[in-house]
Amino acid sequence: MQLARLKAAKQKTVGLKQTQKALEKGLVKLVFIADDAEQHVTRPLLKLCSERDVPVEQVTTMEELGKACGIEVGAATAAIVED
Repeated sequence: MQLARLKAAKQKTVGLKQTQKALEKGLVKLVFIADDAEQHVTRPLLKLCSERDVPVEQVTTMEELGKACGIEVGAATAAIVED
């Protein structure tokens, strides 16, 4: 799993809105989506990733993704942003 890359990334987004904005600007290298996040939240982001050929890495839980981002709450999505 690429969570180690997310932890080490100098620039990343945490959360749906930040990730979506970075995707729309073409800055994202890799997106992480939690399996237990609500599908109506993640589906538009998955579609955008597909349209822009951005790879998606599934993470088991929002809690696990949040910890990888260095926050104390769960995160539905996160991304590694180009330097």
